[in-house]
Amino acid sequence: MTKFAYFCGHEQWQPEDLVEHSVLAERAGFDMAVVSEHFHPWVDDRSASGFAFATIGAMAQATDGLEFTTGVTTPLFRYHPGVVAQAAATLDRLCGGRFTLGVGTGENINEGPLGYEFPKYAERNARMGEALTIMRSLLDGEKLSYEGEYYQTNHARLYSPPLGPVPILMAAGGPKSATLAGEKSQGVITSVKDPADTMEKVIEPLRKSASRHGQPEPTVLTTRWSIFAEDEDEAWEALFSWRGLRAPGRLEAVDPETLRRRADELPRDEVLGRYSLVSSPEEIVEVYRPLVTELGADVVTFQMASLDQAGLIEMLGRDVLPAMAQLSH
Repeated sequence: MTKFAYFCGHEQWQPEDLVEHSVLAERAGFDMAVVSEHFHPWVDDRSASGFAFATIGAMAQATDGLEFTTGVTTPLFRYHPGVVAQAAATLDRLCGGRFTLGVGTGENINEGPLGYEFPKYAERNARMGEALTIMRSLLDGEKLSYEGEYYQTNHARLYSPPLGPVPILMAAGGPKSATLAGEKSQGVITSVKDPADTMEKVIEPLRKSASRHGQPEPTVLTTRWSIFAEDEDEAWEALFSWRGLRAPGRLEAVDPETLRRRADELPRDEVLGRYSLVSSPEEIVEVYRPLVTELGADVVTFQMASLDQAGLIEMLGRDVLPAMAQLSH
């Protein structure tokens, strides 16, 4: 049966607000919170940038059964993979075994501000292969001495281990990442624009790779952006903290001001056109329905912006999740 997740965006909301959103999400009937992990946000004029690992720890104490997933952290530059494994193990203990580690190859807006070079995808993917080996080994209880091209460990071990197996999901938007995920992780996190495209470029390569390497059936966690608003003016206001997310040069930019300026140079309807605009529970169900019916996702994440986020969460629980649950039977 499909699980349903609510997206908690550190790029818009302060950490104390996100803790409250997690409480509301659990009360509304969500199974999971997918929590973004960033150093910089996407714009500089109305934004936030809390430390996700601390926020999730607070969320864990404020909720009873909600699961948590980082969506996603990058274990390649700011954090050594061993430190990410340590964070994951600690969070798993704090939330009673409800934690899944979501990782990805990252964006320069989180690494460049701290002086790290942000290499091309090929190197980042190679780094991720080593990072997945290290994190999986440590989370599985090994004492690890590892000598890779990019990372090393010397008798490393987690002395506050997780309460049980911590799944690792890797962000993937194409076949290369999906293939690596199938080999070395327990599944993918993938943002869906065109379901058929996601099936061809991500889910099928993932499953083929997992089968080829003798891995269990991989988990597919999907996300999809939508804006809940009555009209384009309200949608633009709701999207304000996220408008740099679709600006040109998103992966390479360092300064949120740069992305904000680029986004504001674009026609407003061009920016809004990259999101699904919804104004009723029925329209929300139609936007997220294909993630269940066409992709068969294990987790469907509602990644949504509105002018009343608390009201939105309540409405999703009351009017949307029951309809979505019917689709997954």
